[in-house]
Amino acid sequence: MKIVLDAMGGDKAPDCEVEGAVLALREFKDVSVVLVGKKEEISEKLNFLNTAQKIRDRIEIVNADEVIGMSEKPAEAYKKKPGASIVVAAGLLKEEKGDALVSAGNTGAVVVASLLKIGRLNGVKRPAILTPMPSKTGITGILDAGANVDCKPVHLAQFALMGNAYAQNILNIEKPRVGLLSVGEEEEKGNELTYETRRLINKLNLNFIGNVEGRDATNGRVDIIVCDGFVGNVILKTAEGVGRLLGDIIKEQIAKGSIFRKIGALMVRGAFKHMKKRIDPNIYGGAPLVGIKKPVIITHGSIDSEGIKNAIRVASEFIKRHINEEIEQAISGMEENGG
Repeated sequence: MKIVLDAMGGDKAPDCEVEGAVLALREFKDVSVVLVGKKEEISEKLNFLNTAQKIRDRIEIVNADEVIGMSEKPAEAYKKKPGASIVVAAGLLKEEKGDALVSAGNTGAVVVASLLKIGRLNGVKRPAILTPMPSKTGITGILDAGANVDCKPVHLAQFALMGNAYAQNILNIEKPRVGLLSVGEEEEKGNELTYETRRLINKLNLNFIGNVEGRDATNGRVDIIVCDGFVGNVILKTAEGVGRLLGDIIKEQIAKGSIFRKIGALMVRGAFKHMKKRIDPNIYGGAPLVGIKKPVIITHGSIDSEGIKNAIRVASEFIKRHINEEIEQAISGMEENGG
């Protein structure tokens, strides 16, 4: 499998991307990596890491001198910077020179490049960002998490099918519990979008549990939450903010506390480390952009090398488990049933 990696996307590019690629190649023997970015900088980093020849033999470098910044408008930047790393990387998949794409760059630019260069799966009306969130019992997938701020009911119904395929094949859940995000669990609560979406999802062969609320994202009640990208992104950013707040409060209270509080903190340090690891986004390997013809994994800009390695792992799992084929089959069945 050949994974194309946008080496200039993240906050610490290309160092983090190159380090992550080397980690992945050491662990996953059936993977090769194409690093897309400023060739000289990438080569310098590989030399600095003293990368073994057997690893370098599985690395290809494709030069791309331009970068789309995090603050740039995606559609405009895509047109103005045809030599940007994410545009060149997506183009390699279009040319069948790669099997999957990983990027820590501007999310909107990744979505635009993927749509225009790679294209959608047959029958898919809108791709969606599926973000895995830690929950009480494991992981809850939320989609859409930002690709589509305005959605129609048929889009959300397709998101449910795509999320179900992800949960079955990546999370290994035989019958994923799929929920529709609303302002209450009762059927009569919601708006026109949720009413019609619920009607469509009820027709599908899914383990649909009906309406769910924002708190269900973390309490383990549901495996896949379906919503539009506006709401999904708000949930994601709110959860990130609450996580940082809790961490800051704990540190503040320990620092201000007595010697006994500090001793107590030392005694539970192992529990704190375990908690931090459980909610660390780096271990989940990024958010798949489901509905694109080739697997695309979008990671956080602040991702570390371990996170890049895990993103490459998730991309390879998408290929091995034929998730895109599963999605196309599910969408085809929905169309045949008049969805």
